[in-house]
Amino acid sequence: MAVVHQSCPGYVAEPFASLVAEHPGEDVYPQADFRTEWGPIFHRGRLDGSARVLVLGQDPATHESVSRRILVGEAGQRVQGLLAKIGIDTAYVMVNVYLYSVFGQAAGNRHVTDEAITTYRNRWLDALLVDTDVTAVLALGDLAAKGYAAWAPTRPETASALHLAAVRHPTYAEGSARASGKPLAETTAAQLANWNAHLDALAAHVQPEGPTDLTPYAATWGPTDLVGIPEGDLPPGAPAWWRGVDAWAARSGADAQTKRATITVTVPRGARSWPPL
Repeated sequence: MAVVHQSCPGYVAEPFASLVAEHPGEDVYPQADFRTEWGPIFHRGRLDGSARVLVLGQDPATHESVSRRILVGEAGQRVQGLLAKIGIDTAYVMVNVYLYSVFGQAAGNRHVTDEAITTYRNRWLDALLVDTDVTAVLALGDLAAKGYAAWAPTRPETASALHLAAVRHPTYAEGSARASGKPLAETTAAQLANWNAHLDALAAHVQPEGPTDLTPYAATWGPTDLVGIPEGDLPPGAPAWWRGVDAWAARSGADAQTKRATITVTVPRGARSWPPL
């Protein structure tokens, strides 16, 4: 019997068809601060009304530039694990504060409240939160919290009914360790303690679609804390290793401009199933 594969159908229904058709470009996202040359990357997850949780991220990274869906790399695997704890396997939808990859963290901070960027982002949040079954918003990091805060006053009745879990970004530990010089073990423990502090309240405001496991995170990532991306989240024909935890895309080059222009994609060793020469 043939294997039946699942895939994301894309942006075939309104209002999403119009949202992608009318996406802003370099006139709104300055090229000095955003990698607009890699194109906009819109979402991951359900657009059919079945989502119960909205995940608001920051900006697409390297793996996302290839897969054309957000939160696919290790950060996405960590978020997938957090959702699994509250019994959510597929009933989610994810969007970012920015359509394009940020070229430097300072640039991200500069533009989070830009009027044109905010206006377009709010159209997505309206489509996903107003008169839908979403009951909780999981905001990943400071930029996501600011993006949500810019939307909430525009829809006060809807926002008042939503639970907001503003947690540290899934790669907070690595970024904080680099910036502060603290041991990675220490910053990882701080990140997971922050996630633990939000876990029970988030679960209480979401109707699970499957079993929950509210066992708190330990001080470091455990073997079940990272969960693979569902096949149905990615475009048709996406190879299975795009959804795994192994890194398969990296920016490469001898200088900043070459690195910006170049992504090297490598099939992970564990996915190399062809016979050796």
